[in-house]
Amino acid sequence: MERTVVRCADGHVFSTASFPMQQAERLGPGRLVRCPRCARLRSAVPVALVEKQ
Repeated sequence: MERTVVRCADGHVFSTASFPMQQAERLGPGRLVRCPRCARLRSAVPVALVEKQ
């Protein structure tokens, strides 16, 4: 199962295996997921990963 790195509305960065409807462009990038840091349902968006050289 593919994991997605996301950032919640409070700024916490974490990975999740369930980021529903990732391909639904018309709904925008944000989804409601439970943040493991603040333990609440938060709007979360995918984080662009940057590789270090």
